[in-house]
Amino acid sequence: MAAKSAAPVLDWSWNHTPATSAALVAGGAYTLAATGSVTGLPPSHALMVAGAGAAAQSVADLVQHRPAGHIVARCAAWLTAGGWTASALVDHTPLTWGMTGWWAAGTVAGMTLARGLVRAEATARTERHQRRLQKWANKQAGEWHERLERLFRLEGHQVDGVRPWKGDVGYTVLVTMPSNTPELPADAVRKLAVDLRLPKGGGIQILDGDTYGQTLIRVTAVDVLAKVVDLPDGPEDTTVTSIYDGLPLGLKPDGEEARITVVDECALVVGQTGSGKTNTVNTANAGALRTDNTVVMHIDVTGAGISLPWLHSWAVDGTANVPLIDWTADTIEEAHILCDTVIAGIAARKTGHQDLLTEDDKLTVTHDLPEVLVAVDEIAELTPGLLRKLDTIVNTGRAVRVRVLVCGLRATQDVITAAMKKQSRVRVGMRVSDPEELSHLFPTGGGRINPKAAPYKGCGFYSSPDEDDVVSDPTAFKGYRIKPKQIRALSVAYADRRPQLEPVFLDTEPALYYASRWGRILPRIYKAKQLAPTTTPYTDMDVLYPPVNEFTGIPITSSTEDDEDGSSGPRVVAASTATTTAPPGPQVRVGSDLLSTMLNAARPTPGPSSLDDSTGIQADFGRVIQQAGTPQNRPNPVPQLLADAHNAVVAAGGRMHTADLAALLEMEPLVLGAELGKLLREVDIERPGKGTVRAGKENESKLGYTAETFAAAIRAYNLRDGQ
Repeated sequence: MAAKSAAPVLDWSWNHTPATSAALVAGGAYTLAATGSVTGLPPSHALMVAGAGAAAQSVADLVQHRPAGHIVARCAAWLTAGGWTASALVDHTPLTWGMTGWWAAGTVAGMTLARGLVRAEATARTERHQRRLQKWANKQAGEWHERLERLFRLEGHQVDGVRPWKGDVGYTVLVTMPSNTPELPADAVRKLAVDLRLPKGGGIQILDGDTYGQTLIRVTAVDVLAKVVDLPDGPEDTTVTSIYDGLPLGLKPDGEEARITVVDECALVVGQTGSGKTNTVNTANAGALRTDNTVVMHIDVTGAGISLPWLHSWAVDGTANVPLIDWTADTIEEAHILCDTVIAGIAARKTGHQDLLTEDDKLTVTHDLPEVLVAVDEIAELTPGLLRKLDTIVNTGRAVRVRVLVCGLRATQDVITAAMKKQSRVRVGMRVSDPEELSHLFPTGGGRINPKAAPYKGCGFYSSPDEDDVVSDPTAFKGYRIKPKQIRALSVAYADRRPQLEPVFLDTEPALYYASRWGRILPRIYKAKQLAPTTTPYTDMDVLYPPVNEFTGIPITSSTEDDEDGSSGPRVVAASTATTTAPPGPQVRVGSDLLSTMLNAARPTPGPSSLDDSTGIQADFGRVIQQAGTPQNRPNPVPQLLADAHNAVVAAGGRMHTADLAALLEMEPLVLGAELGKLLREVDIERPGKGTVRAGKENESKLGYTAETFAAAIRAYNLRDGQ
C-alpha cells in the first residue's frame, strides 16, 4: 500500500490578528486606488465602499456591545481609508511618493489603533466579568450565611468567600466557624443538598480548611460524571508535554482534570468487563505518547488489542513514519523477550549512568534518556514466569525510570501479584458492582467508597501521590472518551516527537532481539494484510528468534538465564529452534525419549523396608527420617522425591541452593527444578522471595529451597489424602 503524503496543507482559514486585518484593509485601499487610477474609476465609488464598510462596522460593533468610542474610532478608520482612496483617484496620483507616504502613515496608525482597541476591549471584558463574578459571589455569600444560620442555628459564623469551579459545574464556599461550634453536624450534607435542591449526580462535600475553624463546603451542581467527555485534541491540547506533568485520565466531579503520576510510581488499573477499562488505558497511552521523553511498550497476549489502534497509522496507512508503540508483545514468548530486555536494560542503566546520579539517586528523564513505561493488559492471562519477571521490573526499575502500568479485571491476589499491588501507589478502579472490589484496591478510604457515586460507564475512582508525595483518598472521575479515529489522528501528530532507547539500555544480551522485533510481530498481528512502506526500515533485516527451553517453552535470551521454575543449570534447547542462533553458553539437546528416561532415572527405586505398616511419616524436628511400609490399599501420599529433598535440606541447615541439592540427589538441576516445581504446584505451595535463598559457605542469594517450604508441601499432601 502506498504511503500517503504527510506534507503540510494550506490553511485557508481567516486566522488574522487585529493588526494584520488593518493592514489588509489598507492594502485593499491602495490596490483599489492604483487600479482605479488606470481604469478611470470615479472617486465616488471609493467613498461608497468606505461608507458601506463604516455602516457594517457600526452594526457589528453594536451587536457585540462595544463602547461608543470604539465604534466611532472604527468608523473613522474606514472613512479615512475611503477619503485617501478618493483623493488618489481624483488626481490619479496613488503611486507618487507623497500619496504613498500618507498611505503608509495611515496604515501604521490603523494597525496601532486596532491593537489598542482590542487590548482595551479585552481589559473591559475582564473587568466586566470580574464585576459580575464579584456580584454573584457576594450574593451567594449572603445566601449561604442565611442558609447556615437557618439550617444549623449558627451564630457568629462568617462566609469568607465563594469560588466558582471551571466549567460552571459547582463552587466552593469558605466558612469560618464560631469557636463554640467548630464543625457542622453529621447530617449537614443531606440537609444542604435538600435545601439547594441539587439534581441527581450533584452533591455536597465538607472538608477542613487551611486553619482550624475553617470549613470548605464543595457544591457540585452539575453531574459531570453523566456526560460523555471526549479527549481534548485541539492544537493547544497536543503540544509537547513531559512525563513529569502526569497522565490525564478525565474529569473529577468539580470539572478539574484527574491526573496520575508514573515517573516514580507504577500504576494499577482494574475494572470489570464493559467498565471502560481499556478506554482508560488508551487515554493513559495518549498522555504518555504526547510527551517527548517516554518510550511506551505494551504486553497484551490476547491479540495486542491496546496496540493495534496506535500502530494503524504507521503499519497500514503509512501516515506516521515511526511506530507509536516501541514494542508490542502479542504472545507469551514475545513477552518473555520484552521482559528480559527490560530487566537487562534496568541493570545496564544502573551501571552505565552512574555519572548522572550525582545530584539525585534517580535518573532525570529527558528526550535522550527517556522513561520506559510498560503497559500490561489482561494480566490474568500471563504465566507465573512472566508475572515473576514483571515483579522484578516493578521492584527494581524505579531509580532508572522504568515503570509498569498493570491492567486487570480484579485487584485480588489471584489476578494481581503482591509486588504489583504493593508497589503501585497509583490506583485506578473503574465501575464495579461490589464495594469489596474497591476495598481490595485502595489502601486507604476504600471501605468508605460507594460504587453508586460513579455509576456510569467510563466512571471510576483513582488515587495518586500529590506534589508532596502524599497519596490522596480515592476520588471519583469520568474518563475521557478516546475513539480509534482520534487515536489515528493523534498518532500522526505524536510520531515526530517519539524518543529512542539509548545505547546503554540496548547494550545487553537480550537486546540482541530488539532490532528485529517488528519482523516477528507484524506478520502475526496483521497476517496477510499488506503493510505500508513505513514499516520497511523495521522489517528489512534478518529476523532473530531466540532458542526455546524445551522443558518450559520459555525463550532463552541470555547465556546465564534461570528457568521458569527457579532451577539453574545447562541450557536445554528444543530441536525446533535449530535454524536460529542461540546465545553462547553450555547447551544440551535432548529429545522427548531421552527426557522421559532422565525423569524416570531420577526417581530412586524403593528397596525393602524394615518399617511397620504405618500410614504416617516419622519425623525428627521436621525432618523425614522414615517413610515406607504403607498398605497397598492406601499408598503413601508424599512423593518420594519431595521427602528426599526435605531430608537433604534439613540436614544442610534448612536452606539449600538448587544446584547443591541436585548434586546431592544425583540429578540435573534443570530436571530437579522442573520436578519439584510440579510437586509444589500440585498442592498450591509457593516459594517465598521468588525462590531465592541465602545458603552455602558464602551465604550467597541464589535460587533454592527451604525446609519450611518442603514441610508445608508434605503437610498439604497428607491433608489432601485425609491423613
